[in-house]
Order: sequence, then C-alpha cells, then structure tokens
Amino acid sequence: MQVSNTKDSLYRHVYDFGEGVTLELGKHTLIMGILNTTPDSFSDGGRNRTVEDAVAHARTMVEAGADIIDIGGESTRPGFEPVPLEEELRRVIPVIRAIREALPHVTLSIDTYKADTARRALEAGVHIINDIWALKGDPQMAAVGAEFGCPVILNHNRQAMDYKELLPDVLADLQESIQIAKKAGIADASIWLDPGIGFAKTAEDNRYLMAHLDEFAKLGYPVLLGTSRKRFIRDTLQLPVDQLAFGTAATVTLGIAQGCQIIRVHDVREMKQNALMADAIIYGATDASIKRI
Repeated sequence: MQVSNTKDSLYRHVYDFGEGVTLELGKHTLIMGILNTTPDSFSDGGRNRTVEDAVAHARTMVEAGADIIDIGGESTRPGFEPVPLEEELRRVIPVIRAIREALPHVTLSIDTYKADTARRALEAGVHIINDIWALKGDPQMAAVGAEFGCPVILNHNRQAMDYKELLPDVLADLQESIQIAKKAGIADASIWLDPGIGFAKTAEDNRYLMAHLDEFAKLGYPVLLGTSRKRFIRDTLQLPVDQLAFGTAATVTLGIAQGCQIIRVHDVREMKQNALMADAIIYGATDASIKRI
C-alpha cells in the first residue's frame, strides 16, 4: 500500500455542467451520497418510498456534506432480480426531476447499466453515469456517455469470479473498459474508475484490493471507492448491516490514503467528517470546507 501524501498526485479537473452546477476534483475528497429508490436494496431498501421522501433524503445528505447524489432504481445486491426498463424509469425519473427543482446546484449521478435509463436520466437533469458493468453490460452505454460528454464511472464487475490473478485481472478488465470509452469518444477527464469492491469478489478478494487501491490511482484517472456497509465489512467484523459505520470509515480512510478521490457512502455526515480529517492529514487540504466542521 502506498500513501498518496501530496495534492500533486491527485487528478485535477473542474467540471462545469451548466446552470450553476460545478464539481472540482483535486481540492478535497468528494462525497457521493447514495439514494436508492428500490424496495430491496441490502441496506436501505424501501426508505425512499415517495418522491417527497427521496427529495428530503437528498436534502439531508447535501446539508451533511454530499457533493454528489447517486440515484438508483435497481438493487445490485448479490442475487438481485433485474428490473424492467419501464419500472426503473418510473422509480428514478420523477425523483431526478424533483431533486433538480429542489436542489438545482447539486451534482446528480444515475446508478444504472442500461443505456436507455442513462439517456432518459441525463435528459431529466443528471450529470454523471455510474455503470456497474463498466460499459460492458449494454453496448450502447458508451455512445450515450460520449454524446452527452458526461463523466462515466467504470465499476469493475464480472459474471463469474474466474480470476487467474486477482489484481492484474481486475486492472486488465478496467483497461478494456477504458478502451471502450475512448473508442466511443469519451474524453479522458470523463473517465472515472471504481475497483468494484463487493462485485464478483470474495471477502478476501475485497480486503486484498483494499490494500492495493494505489494501483488503480496509478492508471491516471479519478478513482471512486464504494465500500459503504458492504458484506465484506460485515463478514470481517461479524456485525449487522446497521452497525458498520466504523468499519466503513476504516475503508474510507484507507482509500483516501491511496489516492481515491470520490467515496460513495450511505452515512454522509460521518464519512464527510472522516474524509475531512483524512484530507487534512494525508495531503494537507486547506479548503474552506474543513473550517465548517
């Protein structure tokens, strides 16, 4: 594990999405708050039963320090049942429109592997695509990302855990997705990587990758880490899903130390404070957000 202890090692870019929505990488760790509109998510399924509930939850996360709200309409927990396109759209599009109206300056992402959902979400006001299949699940997804010129998060995943050598294989899989993105015309600055902790990996695999996250940062793209309340933390600590905040915080700190610049979390307030402290120690962030806590 290599600690990234200087701002010079971070990917720097300012994204101007228009209408007063901007996002800056390289200033401090960005917090992506999870907003599920599903009845069956492993951690918070059914919490946002109405559009009003979803907007209230988004507002709470923004007030707690979220830079991005990640909206998903289909659970991707182990053993999940695929949701038809129309049902996914029914769950997410009204929520996207309502949040855009209530919180017009907040960056939004859509958690989907379907190109049609991504297109409709972008048209409704979303700014980022978060694809758990890294452009390999739907052959049209890369074209949608290129057409809208938006950041696309490439989340590592596989149909089977058939690795010959875990870390090289995961890195090679992501390199394939990077090439798909570039061939479609997605700019380098719009490619974000996610090592896919919890996707097609054992608890031991996840712990191993957590100790080698710096290898993903070395690929030269922003790295997002999504470990919040995941099973490998639960299996390691032998705790229920509602008692994993401290375990999640440990993974967040390790991720930031190794160059991860965006963290995807449920517990925004706690992880924001954790990130601010890690930022101050690891690479000396001095932006105004530290002074607000």
